[in-house]
Parts: sequence; C-alpha cells; structure tokens
Amino acid sequence: MFDFKYELLNENWTDTEREEKIKSATETENYKQLKRKELEELRKKRNEELKKIVQDWKQTKEIKEQQESLERRTVEEYNAKRRRYRRYPFNDPFEDSDEQFVKLYRLPKPLVQELIDNLEPYLIFPIRVSALNITRKVLCALRFFASGSYQWDIAKHMNHAISQTSVSKTIQEVIGALNRPELVNRYVHLPRNMPELIQLREKFYRRHQFPGIIGCVDCTHVAIYPPQVDEDVAYVNRKGYHSINVQLICDPDLRILNVCARYPGSSHDSYIWNNSGALHYIQNLHRNGHTSFAFLGDSGYALRPWMLTPVANAQPGTPEELYNQRQSSTRSIIERCNGVLKLRFRCLLKHRVLHYTPQTSCKIINSCVILHNMCIQNGIAPIELGYDPEDQYVNIDYGMYPEVAEINDNYCRAGNPELVAGRRIQQLIIRNHFYRN
Repeated sequence: MFDFKYELLNENWTDTEREEKIKSATETENYKQLKRKELEELRKKRNEELKKIVQDWKQTKEIKEQQESLERRTVEEYNAKRRRYRRYPFNDPFEDSDEQFVKLYRLPKPLVQELIDNLEPYLIFPIRVSALNITRKVLCALRFFASGSYQWDIAKHMNHAISQTSVSKTIQEVIGALNRPELVNRYVHLPRNMPELIQLREKFYRRHQFPGIIGCVDCTHVAIYPPQVDEDVAYVNRKGYHSINVQLICDPDLRILNVCARYPGSSHDSYIWNNSGALHYIQNLHRNGHTSFAFLGDSGYALRPWMLTPVANAQPGTPEELYNQRQSSTRSIIERCNGVLKLRFRCLLKHRVLHYTPQTSCKIINSCVILHNMCIQNGIAPIELGYDPEDQYVNIDYGMYPEVAEINDNYCRAGNPELVAGRRIQQLIIRNHFYRN
C-alpha cells in the first residue's frame, strides 16, 4: 500500500506531483481490490462445482450399491429356490412303469399326453424359468382327482415338488380349462342324430333285453365342506351332511351321456330332472314323433312316456314283477357307473369331502366326468374296490340314496295326459315282452 506519510514528508515534490502520486496510488489500490474480489468469486464458483461433482459421484455410488445389493438378493433368492427344489426333487413320472403311472394318475401315459394337448390352448404358458410347465400342472390336478388328498400332500409328492399355493392355483386353472364348453361337449353328450339313437337303443336291448331305452338316470351325492353362504342349509341332504346332488345318465358301456352338477344336496331327484337339459332333449324327440325312445329311472321319478319307472305294488309271479326285475337289472348300470366314477376319482367319495366352494366343487365333478369318459372310450379297466390299501379300513359310501316319488295316482285321477300315456307305454311293454305263454 502507498505510504502517504513518507511521501508527504518528501519536500522535493511539488504540490502537483504530490497529487498525482496520491491519485496513482489510489487507482492501484482499487485495481488490486477488484482483482481480489474476482479471484474470490472464481474460487467460490470452483468450490461449488467441486461440491456438485462430489455430490453427483456420491449419488452414483449409492445407486450402484443399491443395484449391486438388489442383484445379490436376487441371486440369493434364486439359490434358495434351487436349494428348496433340491430338497424336494422332481421326478419325471413318465419314467415310472405303466402300472405305477396309472395307479397315481388313473390315466395311462398316451391318454395323459392327449389330455395335455387338449388343455394346452387354455392353460397359462410359463414365461419364467421357475414357472410350472403345462405337463406338471395337468399331472398335479390328476393326482388330486385320483386321491382327493389335501393339497399339501400333493405338493410334496416326489413327482410334483411344488408349494401348496401352486397346487391350489393349478387345480383352479385345470378345472377351468376342462369346463370349457368345447371340451365338455366333445366328451359328454347325448346322441346327436337318429343313427346314434337307434344304435344306442339296440345296444341296450342286446345286453339287457329291455326295449326302447337310450339311458339310465339317477342322482348321487358328492360331499362338500359347509359353504359360507346364506343358503348353507340348502346343501344339507337327508343323510345330514353337505353335498351337491349330481344327476348322471349313462349308456351300457358306463359312459356318461349327461351330467347335471349344480343343485344343492337338499334338492329332490325329480326336481333336478324336471329342470335338466336331458328332459327337454327327450321331450323334443317325442314331440317330433320319435316316441320309441325313453330313459329308465327309479321310483323317485314320475312315470312318463319318456321315463319308465317300476310298477308300484307288483304281485309276485306276475308280468309286472318280471318287468320290475328286468327294469331294476337294467337300471343297475347307473349305480355301477357311479361306483366306477368315484373309485377312479376318489375326490368324489363321501369321506374325502371337497374343501371348495359349491361352484368350484361342481367344476371338479364335471372334470372327473370328462376324464371318466376318456377312460371308457379308450377301454381303460375300471378301478375295483380294494385297489387302494385304505379300502379295507373305510366304509365306502357312493352317495346314492333311493328316493320315493310323490303319489302319482293323484295326477292320474286328475287326468294328467303325460302320466296316462306313460302307463299306456308301460303296459304295452309288459304285454309284449313279459307275458308268458
């Protein structure tokens, strides 16, 4: 800084020179101060830029650490799943013997492969490495149908090795696919044309010597867990347990022609019949003049031209008794069909109990009927009582309970034309086939 005191003592300078010196020194000092301020501002700006760079670097480092942590967790979870799969190893059931395969899944290997091909368009295709493929889904559902075991037991089977939740989702998915209308109509249907009707009627007559029959009708109860709905009491049948009352119609080969599985256990057999599609089917045949076709039913159904039932109070040794014996013998095939169905797919047996909602239970019943018909069409031998070791410890209840119809004579006295026509056809059959010369 300029020393004013020293300069002012210099007497050799004139006043003008002294003013110029003072002015020059002042300008130099102002310039230095300005430069100092510029340097300080530049230094602050650089410091701010450095701080921002450091802050960005720290954020980038944190993001990278988070990504690395996520990758580590993903790898650890994947390894944990692999360890879990190694703990419950998956065996390929198609490598088992044919006998063992049928014992587990009730269908032989070629038929299971056909089923997989049919269901593949309607099942969710796996998009993850760890997702269940379609084959394992179908096998898991078949094992449930065959055994009726709890989902946890099926999940830990060596041929499945999946979680209980996956078993639940798999069963829902498979029964949803099996209940597609195109699959149901392919495997479960009444005769679709006149040649099929005539062929079926002739097959019944050749085997059982009963004329005009194209199917035997009866109902069976499938036990379900008490539903959580207001209509809970409606599902309690007259045996005291919750059930679905299922109407079945079968042919002489035990193939199921029609299934109606949507009514609660308290519904009467005749009520289900009067609201079924099979009744409209046979009524349309009679309206179109094809009156030589009928179904067989027990005394729980009303006698009609299209529904032949036993003769009430038939005397021993009379043609009516012979008619009842032949009618009962022919109608027994529906009881045999029900037994074959439930022994093959034991989830339908009373002591197994379907722990599902009524709607899901109905889908399971329809699915088992489709699989049953696939077995019948391919000549698969039925599962006999005693096939499973538990049969010697469990009293098998097939859920078929005879019901008594309402008094039909009241309708007759009232002049019900359908009942009168039914009795006329019944008497015609007795006179032409059961009178002894």
